[in-house]
Parts: sequence; C-alpha cells; structure tokens
Amino acid sequence: MAELERTETEKLVIQAKDFKGHQYIDFRIYYLADEDQWRPTQKGVTVAPKLWEDFKKGVEEAEVLLKAEGLL
Repeated sequence: MAELERTETEKLVIQAKDFKGHQYIDFRIYYLADEDQWRPTQKGVTVAPKLWEDFKKGVEEAEVLLKAEGLL
C-alpha cells in the first residue's frame, strides 16, 4: 500500500494483512538487515476494519493539534 522512509535503514510500511482469515491494516516499522533485506520489527500497530473509522478520526484529531502547534 505505502512505504515511508524514516531513515536510510528504517521505513514505515502500511499494508493489508490477513491473519487467521481476518483482514487488517498493518502499520509496521521495517529495518534494513545486513543482507540488504527489509525485515519487520515489533514496532507497529494493526487495525481491524471495525476500528478503522475510530482510528482515522484519531489521526485527523492529531493532525488538527499538530497544525495548531505549527508543526504541519
């Protein structure tokens, strides 16, 4: 879905995942391993579709706060 570079050796990967027959959206930090392969870390969050609207609302509220502070 999307990859956002954090540093030369870290990126945020957003992807749809299937786990035990259930769909999720996964936001996960990946790191560049020694053998030039990207590997997932335990740092991340998985959002079930039923929580998506609440999650999105929280992100939108965070955006409002960041803009109010002049950070965006």
